[in-house]
Amino acid sequence: MYERRRHAYFLLMGGCLFLFVSAWAFVRLWSVPAAVGMCFAAMVIPPVAAMVANRRGPDDRWWDDPSGDPASDEWWDELDGKKRRQ
Repeated sequence: MYERRRHAYFLLMGGCLFLFVSAWAFVRLWSVPAAVGMCFAAMVIPPVAAMVANRRGPDDRWWDDPSGDPASDEWWDELDGKKRRQ
């Protein structure tokens, strides 16, 4: 699961870099508005790539899921204020 998200992230960021570099290296020679449009498209990709890379999969452990170690879970619950010390 992690490999697939990482692959998608690098694919999206590679596309972003390709759009940005090609916009100002080649496309601006024919059409500056098209180059600016490509840069605006490239501007939207990094936040989307970050959301794709940080998406929680069905098998991923979430930050507040119990770890299975009772002492550790009790300590974290106390730290988070979920349980009161007795």
